[in-house]
Order: sequence, then C-alpha cells, then structure tokens
Amino acid sequence: MKLSKKKYDNANCYLTINCSPEWRPAIEANKKVYEVKKGEQVFKEGQPVEGIYFVYQGILKVHKKWTSDKELILRFATGGSILGHRGLSTFNKNYPISATALENSVVCFIDMDFFNSTLKVNVDFTYKLMMFFADELQDSEAKMRNIAHMSVKGRLSQALINFKNQFGLAADGSLKLELSKQDVSSYIGATYETLFRILNELIEEKAVVVQKRNITIANEDILKNFAHNGNG
Repeated sequence: MKLSKKKYDNANCYLTINCSPEWRPAIEANKKVYEVKKGEQVFKEGQPVEGIYFVYQGILKVHKKWTSDKELILRFATGGSILGHRGLSTFNKNYPISATALENSVVCFIDMDFFNSTLKVNVDFTYKLMMFFADELQDSEAKMRNIAHMSVKGRLSQALINFKNQFGLAADGSLKLELSKQDVSSYIGATYETLFRILNELIEEKAVVVQKRNITIANEDILKNFAHNGNG
C-alpha cells in the first residue's frame, strides 16, 4: 500500500460522519490514508491487529481460509465500510480474516489506541458500531445457514441479486461488480467446477448472460424463484 498525500472527501468515511464535529480535528491528526492497488492486501489473516480501516472508495473482498487451498469470501466492502473490526478481541490479537482490493481503492487507517479513545468519547459512534456488528452477525449467520441448507443454484441466484442491489448496474446493463469465477465460487461456498456448471445452467435457462467477467441478469424472476425455493 502507498501512503497518500492527496485530500479525499470525508463524506464517505464511516468514522468521520458518525463522530461528533468536535472530534473531527483529532481524526484528521491521527488518520493515515493509503492507496491500495487492485490485488493488493490491506491486511492478512494471522497478522497482528494494529488498527481499523475505513474504506473511502473502491471495492475490497473480506475473506478467510476455508481449507489449505481454498477461501471463503465473507463480504465485500465498499466506500463507507469498515475493515479490520473482526480483529477486535480481548483474547486474539491477530486478524482472523484478510482484506484484498478487487479494484484500485483508498482506505483510511486508525491505530487501536486512537480508535479506543474514539469509542469512549463518541457515544453515537459506539452505538452505531454496535448496531453494525449486530447486522453483520445476522448476515453471517444467514449466509452460513444458506450454505448448509440451500442448493448451489439457490445460493448463486441470491448472490447475483445481492450484487445488483449492493453495487448496481454498469452502463451496458451488466452487474457493476466484476468478479472472477473463482471469487464467485468462494463467495457462495462452492467449488469452481460446480459454479461453472450451475452458471451454464442459468445461461441455458435464460436467467443470465455471461461475457467473460461480465454477468447480466436477463430474468430476475427466475433467479428470485431459485433463491426463494432454495433447492434450485
């Protein structure tokens, strides 16, 4: 990562917008802004926790080792998101996950001492962060439940709908989020081979159109049906 000297708009910073105006000069004095290139890691699973990151712009994947040669993508972080908060713990001082940029991104770093001071001084920020943790826990539990009980076709259909709702569409109507087939399979908890087969089924059923990494939802009702029924 490269330490940036540019000025970035704080309007998209989760920390700044949720803290009191009186605390913002302290944030400016203590933050570090980094430019992260596509494919570059912000932090790696197992590294000591040094602080918390806030995403200014770009898209990053938050992922965890599943087996020795496979990973599970837990979520995607965009502008206004938090990274590294899963490292907050009283008994484990290492990051339990990794964060990697899917495109050129910009993140803000706050060390743990200042972050803890921020929590103590800014009651509204602490409350909103607690609600964020609660929402993320529910999302994680729902995803694990889907992996256990929903078919791959159902999980893929739900994921494509989620990508559309979270990231929107490009000018040509395709999903704005461009992922490799390996990343998609890691997100839905399936093997690459199974993902490839199920994606071809969705193409044959005219639910989606695929051109290289670009996926276009051709019939969202079909996807919703698979996602709703769960068994594909």
